[in-house]
Amino acid sequence: MEETIAADYLVVGAGAMGMAFVDTLITDSTKTVVVVDRYARPGGHWTTAYPFVHLHQPAEWYGVNSKRLETEGIEEFGWNKGLVGGSSRDEVCAYFEEVMKKTFLASGRVRYFPKSDYVGEGEFRSIITGKTYRVGKDTCIVDATYSQTVVPSMRPPPYEVAREVEIVTPNDLPGISRGYANYTVVGAGKTGMDACLWLLENGIDASHITWIRPRESLLLERDAFQPGPEFATKSYAFVKGIMESIMVASSLEDVLKHLVAAQVLLQVDESVAPTMFHCGTVSRLEFEALKQIKSVIRKGRVTRVTPEEVILNNGSYKPVPDTLYIDCSASAIPQVAPVPVFQDHKIILQPVRYCQQTFSAAMIAHVEATYDDEQLKNELCGPVPMPHEPIDFPVVMLQTNLNALGWHRQPKTVAWLSQCRLDYTRYLGMSVPEDAEQKVTYQVQRIMGLEASCKKIQGLINKLPEKDAAKMNAQLRASL
Repeated sequence: MEETIAADYLVVGAGAMGMAFVDTLITDSTKTVVVVDRYARPGGHWTTAYPFVHLHQPAEWYGVNSKRLETEGIEEFGWNKGLVGGSSRDEVCAYFEEVMKKTFLASGRVRYFPKSDYVGEGEFRSIITGKTYRVGKDTCIVDATYSQTVVPSMRPPPYEVAREVEIVTPNDLPGISRGYANYTVVGAGKTGMDACLWLLENGIDASHITWIRPRESLLLERDAFQPGPEFATKSYAFVKGIMESIMVASSLEDVLKHLVAAQVLLQVDESVAPTMFHCGTVSRLEFEALKQIKSVIRKGRVTRVTPEEVILNNGSYKPVPDTLYIDCSASAIPQVAPVPVFQDHKIILQPVRYCQQTFSAAMIAHVEATYDDEQLKNELCGPVPMPHEPIDFPVVMLQTNLNALGWHRQPKTVAWLSQCRLDYTRYLGMSVPEDAEQKVTYQVQRIMGLEASCKKIQGLINKLPEKDAAKMNAQLRASL
């Protein structure tokens, strides 16, 4: 049995980016949309994430543009004490469900098909009934799954585990029914950090935690990404620190050295050269707590775990008897090659500002609803690859700033940004002056600053060996 559905857009994936795209599209146009998702409820990876995960950024600028993700102001307890609330997994999932029901479906222009697999070529099938649906040839297909977000609960550990070994994902950690002599966290990313912090918060002494960290990570201080006048000085110093680090640097590596020296970027262990940067954020309280864990294994990735031995790429060690392993080795957002966002009757959702997925999806929807010329749309939405290594930071900054310069040349986009709650730059640093003449001066200075930083980073890229420079420049041209 097959049913044909008339719709202007078919959005594959009801995760955070898919939801943000649909929200802006139906707000800024009269288009009709079909949303297809394999999960039973909207929210994407949030629906399978571990129960103690929280937003690593303020809820103020997360979610969809038309509806605020509610928070309770400044947090008074926990690792985020003194900072703006970061919503929990359950709060985010409830938020996306409400948006789907009360905004999307209530509009009469969105149809939602949960528990359905997208087959391709405009066709999708219900996982439960097997019924097949198809949209027309003129329907634009929006791929909201390109980033391929993966959390540990989605797959088994990517290493061999002996039957006698006790291992859980972070999802199962709150359900453990006894104490262990040792808790070994496998993974150096933000999920691993969250698992370590959960253990510390629940009374496990740092001396009973082993942390397998194949790589050392550079981190962003969450205190610098906060809305409100009480945080303006800190956030302005952060923005200024980035600009100054870029302008005085003699190489891309030198940019990183200045960023670390200015504490724009943090590293838990300053004695080990960092080789990873995934946009992870930590509060100062979290940062200091993570430093308490001294049993750190740096012998590469795990290949096999037995009760007597943990084998890694670069060696092995004997674990403490009665160890519980917590697998946090999923890469969250894998590194995928950037491709043009707009491709005839297809849109591939990707970040167009570094580390800001929901804002990026909303921006792409705004551009789609506002402009007709595909070349212009791609120029405004150059994909910003997810950074993986520290050297990626200045490069994603360059593409982010190039996009921003394009936005500032378009009056319609400038007007949209001025009302966009997902645009965190509206909340950081110095506020835009009210006086018309001063506002013009402010915008001119901002554009000049963006242009100067772009020119400097591009110059540093061109100083690289020819092969490396060509690779980075190719990524920057991926939108064309």
